Amino acid sequence: MAARGVVIWHRPTCSKSRGALALLREAGLEPRIVDYVAQPPTLAELRQAIACAGLTVRDALRKGEPEYAALGLGDPALDDDALLRAMVAHPRLIERPFVFTAKGVRLCRPPERVREIL
Repeated sequence: MAARGVVIWHRPTCSKSRGALALLREAGLEPRIVDYVAQPPTLAELRQAIACAGLTVRDALRKGEPEYAALGLGDPALDDDALLRAMVAHPRLIERPFVFTAKGVRLCRPPERVREIL
């Protein structure tokens, strides 16, 4: 069945993202899949997703990506706006997968966190 309003910011190469998608499908849901690297969220969308998931901006930042070091994003003097701008410009820096349902938003690491919003 189609999942009304269920969305996953997905990266097919990511095992955590594939795992969350599989759990959604096991629950009988077919979410709208957004390849957030090809179609990055706006700064406002990203800010809202992070806040709704109860995270800090740094919690949602992938620190292992080459861009993280290249852009000096580990600098504690950088504010949230600077980090968000970097994440929108370089969407691989966005931690994954974010899942959105009527019950809330979660960064599904581990993938089983998706069950909290089903």
